[in-house]
Amino acid sequence: MSDKYAPVPEDKFSFGVWTVGWPAQDVFGPGTRAPMPAERAVRKLAEIGAYGVNFHDNDVFDFDASESDREERIGAFRKALEETGLKVTTATTNLFSHPVFKDGAFTHNDRDVRRLAIAKVMRNLDLAAELGAKVYVCWGGREGAESGGAKDVQSAMARLKEAFDVLGDYVTERGYDIRFAIEPKPNEPRGHILLPTIGHALAFIGRLERPELVGINPEVGHEEMAGLDYAAGVRQALWQGKLYHIDLNGQTGPRYDQDLRFGAGNVGGAFWAVDAVEEGIAAGQYSGPIHFDFKPPRTEDDDGVWVSAAACMRNYKILREKVRAFRADPEVREALAAARVDQLAVPTLAEGETAADLKDLRVDVDGLAAKGMAFERLDQLALEHLYGIR
Repeated sequence: MSDKYAPVPEDKFSFGVWTVGWPAQDVFGPGTRAPMPAERAVRKLAEIGAYGVNFHDNDVFDFDASESDREERIGAFRKALEETGLKVTTATTNLFSHPVFKDGAFTHNDRDVRRLAIAKVMRNLDLAAELGAKVYVCWGGREGAESGGAKDVQSAMARLKEAFDVLGDYVTERGYDIRFAIEPKPNEPRGHILLPTIGHALAFIGRLERPELVGINPEVGHEEMAGLDYAAGVRQALWQGKLYHIDLNGQTGPRYDQDLRFGAGNVGGAFWAVDAVEEGIAAGQYSGPIHFDFKPPRTEDDDGVWVSAAACMRNYKILREKVRAFRADPEVREALAAARVDQLAVPTLAEGETAADLKDLRVDVDGLAAKGMAFERLDQLALEHLYGIR
């Protein structure tokens, strides 16, 4: 019997090499698993039904690799891609692991480090374009500070803009079909990270010289770390035409970045996240991969890595089925109408009306105030679909 929750290429599920390849080190102890070559990650991901892969430059070759070592490692990675058919959907640059980036990269106080960072990104952009990546994710994990006096934030924002402008010029001049996706995060590893939320990133993009080349890559855990609603953020990005990529994982509230497998942690949030993404897909607003940026826990051996990776894909398809059933349910449609959700799509001013026409408006305020919104029934129906009893 076929498994309807098994991944198929049309699902466009993708993973970062660093996710399944994470050796599971943390601040309290070394890794519990052996480092994984990028080509093995590719082959194993293909075995469990993934469609695509994302990589940092240093997921494939070491930071200080010689030119010959770099080419050897890229060759092994490319061979695995060719043999499995896995697509390189996105790429990024590691600007956070090496000690030279301890104060950030694009906003490091030292100008030489900033120049190194831009050069490092340009070199990996060449590889990303060669391998067919369409989106380049930019996570500024160390672009920030722990104390107020350590960073001139206005100058840092100017340098951040400068970096994106230079890189935008670079891909344009080279003719690369690549767009950039900023990945916001409020904290960890820095105490305060620049562009901490979806809203901050969207506001920043408007100041760039080539804003059309830059969108966002929101991550479930990062938004929930700030106590925000991931699904609402995704929908705002869709509305602004700026959802260029997504990172799905699990998180339980505003704490450290847990990177749980997708569907774990805040299960209700995962349900609405799938609802938001599927809304964007159906409307033609999002056509990118369904990407999972999770980390198999330290408790798991190699077998557990692939169990958790497969579970990310399975959980998305389970939740997608529940979301579709919820949206197709006649009772839900009645509840949506009772909650007047459809009225929000109607312009507040009628055609031809102006602000002056509203100035002397008279309505039954007491009657409007007394009328319930019927949200509880609607939310209960969503929960019953999520709980599997409808």
